[in-house]
Amino acid sequence: MLACPSPRRWLLPLLTCAMIALAASLGAELALGQANSDAAGAAERLTPEEMKEREQRKACKIAICSAFHVRKPGSDITCNILKTWRKERISKVVGKGGLNWLWGNARCVSDITLKREALIKAVSGPTYELVMDKHQMTCEIERDKEPTHTVKLDFQPKVTFKDGKAVKASMNWGTIEAPMMAKGALWSATGLDNSTGVLGTTVVDDINDFITTKCMEVKGEWEGK
Repeated sequence: MLACPSPRRWLLPLLTCAMIALAASLGAELALGQANSDAAGAAERLTPEEMKEREQRKACKIAICSAFHVRKPGSDITCNILKTWRKERISKVVGKGGLNWLWGNARCVSDITLKREALIKAVSGPTYELVMDKHQMTCEIERDKEPTHTVKLDFQPKVTFKDGKAVKASMNWGTIEAPMMAKGALWSATGLDNSTGVLGTTVVDDINDFITTKCMEVKGEWEGK
């Protein structure tokens, strides 16, 4: 049985997965899953499946970096974002909030559409509010000796930029699909984030890190395009 003693106990794990989805939609590799890249030989520590997922995300990352830095008009960007988050990485993040991750790995997927013109405007003018389309994230969460737990959440991210940097972000949660035993807690958690913006600061930091640092990792593939 899935342990769900209180909305607070669900909040940080849920928002962690949400942060993954939003950051992935902007091509970011969060510290949660990318800490290994800071050390030499990180690729050898990835499983074949993780390597495959990373390669699948690379084209999306390049396209978004091109929009942010080259700023050439063109078609909108569509990506299918798939990422497996290891239990150890999730536990490290949620542990900072004094909580325990009670389950195993989480495999999250989301189809993302980003308007190229909006991305360019976000980093070109003095101020801009980037409002994304409504998206849905689906996560399969492993549970010890039990079937995986499936959660689907709608969200419509909104990010305010000032002088080319993100300064404010919100997830704007919507519909939730989950087993009845978990749905009430999820609803409380997303409602809390909608009203207080618990996740905003972390998302802002990761978006800025993506634009200024992560894009440089693939500069040779978007520069001049």
